[in-house]
Amino acid sequence: MTETPAITPRTDWTREEIAGLFDLPFTELVFRAAEVHRASHPHNEVQLSTLLSIKTGGCVEDCGYCSQSVSANSGVKATKLMEVQQVLQRAAQAADQGSTRFCMGAAWRNPKDRDMPAIIEMVKGVRAMGMETCMTLGMLTPDQADMLSEAGLDYYNHNIDTSPERYDQVITTRTMDDRLDTLSNVRMAGINVCSGGIVGMGETRADRVGFIHTLATLPDHPQSVPVNALVPVKGTVLGDMLADTPLAKIDDVEFVRTVAVARITMPLSMVRLSAGRESMSEMTQAMCFMAGANSIFTGDKLLTAPNSGDDNDAAMFARLGIKPMAIELTPAQVEAQRMPKGCAKLEAAE
Repeated sequence: MTETPAITPRTDWTREEIAGLFDLPFTELVFRAAEVHRASHPHNEVQLSTLLSIKTGGCVEDCGYCSQSVSANSGVKATKLMEVQQVLQRAAQAADQGSTRFCMGAAWRNPKDRDMPAIIEMVKGVRAMGMETCMTLGMLTPDQADMLSEAGLDYYNHNIDTSPERYDQVITTRTMDDRLDTLSNVRMAGINVCSGGIVGMGETRADRVGFIHTLATLPDHPQSVPVNALVPVKGTVLGDMLADTPLAKIDDVEFVRTVAVARITMPLSMVRLSAGRESMSEMTQAMCFMAGANSIFTGDKLLTAPNSGDDNDAAMFARLGIKPMAIELTPAQVEAQRMPKGCAKLEAAE
């Protein structure tokens, strides 16, 4: 069997080139994306990730899609930052269920310095279990990024959400440049960048082209690119605006096209099939995997949104012949992954 030649990443994509990819016949686009994927990633393997809201609601940003904004009338109540021990117990449960990546999200515009010691302990504790760690806490200063790097954080998530042209129609309390500044701080600190966006917010294909162009022309491609389908939540600006309209759900073929173009333009990145899976058919998800998506969030909830459960995902993987992606653990990490036993020891020590 002939090996597929390695793909060299480019950061000089033009919008015209990306638009040309979107315009390809669907089967041709998916075929090209699958070729690119197989050149750099194990095929038929998908990483299982878990996302936990470690601080819910009360965010001062006005993101039009988000139920956790103080501007939303979604019924989400604000909570305090979870205790470190609670987070580690949830991480241990995720590891037991097969997750190899644990993502922690806090509904903040930016973390306060007083919160950083607890955040650091969460990173260290989850990393000791052998899982990849990811945080999404809003905007970061260079010093905060350095602190997270020293703690061993693997990824920092900060989505650009949409195209530069449409950005201020989705969020007004910060700019696209604010987002890019945080990504720069993360990159300079040596942390892997996780940045993607949301489709199905009433945007045009030109906006999807602009969204991918922005990511694919960064100095280095994000190592992780989540592609989310909007989950319209009643009480949010976009949820109310798009409710009961054809724009409330992106066309499945167009969603797969977006995944495929992300894969082709950012060949070495993990392309993460994120929010909105609970409303996708199994065949749509299968097409996304064929087009190069190689990570999903599993479990019943993504922050405050519903998600396909572990059992459903296991059954889908079995039907599709997909294996959960494994990561190599050190002996110390194998031992640490035995928490909640380990968590119980920590609790007793306290």
